[in-house]
Amino acid sequence: MGATRRARRGAVGEAPLRRLGALSRLDRRAFIQALGDVCEKSPWVAARAWEARPFATVAKLHAAMRKVLEAASKEEQLTVLRAHPELAGGAVRARSLTAFSTREQAGAGLDRLTEPEAARFDRLNAGYRAKFGFPFIICVRNRTGDGILRALAQRLGNPVASEVTTALREVSEIMRHRLHRLTGTSSSSARARGPGG
Repeated sequence: MGATRRARRGAVGEAPLRRLGALSRLDRRAFIQALGDVCEKSPWVAARAWEARPFATVAKLHAAMRKVLEAASKEEQLTVLRAHPELAGGAVRARSLTAFSTREQAGAGLDRLTEPEAARFDRLNAGYRAKFGFPFIICVRNRTGDGILRALAQRLGNPVASEVTTALREVSEIMRHRLHRLTGTSSSSARARGPGG
């Protein structure tokens, strides 16, 4: 299987890219195709990280993408945050999420909420977006719907500046898990430091 074909399959999560060497050998276009949605609907993050090849470990690849996010302008960072779907939002019900987000939200049971649970998510999501201007973002791995709701309610009380930092840190953690999934490696280690963290 050629590098470009592997990249295409990895881009939709159909087959893990099990060797980092394969990623490092991809040309820029194929690299973006493979990793473009690791940072939700923000392929420019992968495009800039490509310059840091080769990647000896998943941690180094994640660090390269995290550094791109840290070095981005404030408006670019906000664009990344705004690209994320609302948790348990309309996109979940319309089944219009990326493959990554579909798997992650389903794993937390957010596609199987009761009507009262969905209504509470809708209410808190609307309040959060009204205050901060972007959707609530949290790495949902190993979290339940109740735990996510508690975190959402708690973070609604944060100041805007600190919540942007927290949201970017969660984006970094989401990227780390997605990279481990694509490369077929374990992501059970401690949370990595995110932008501003």
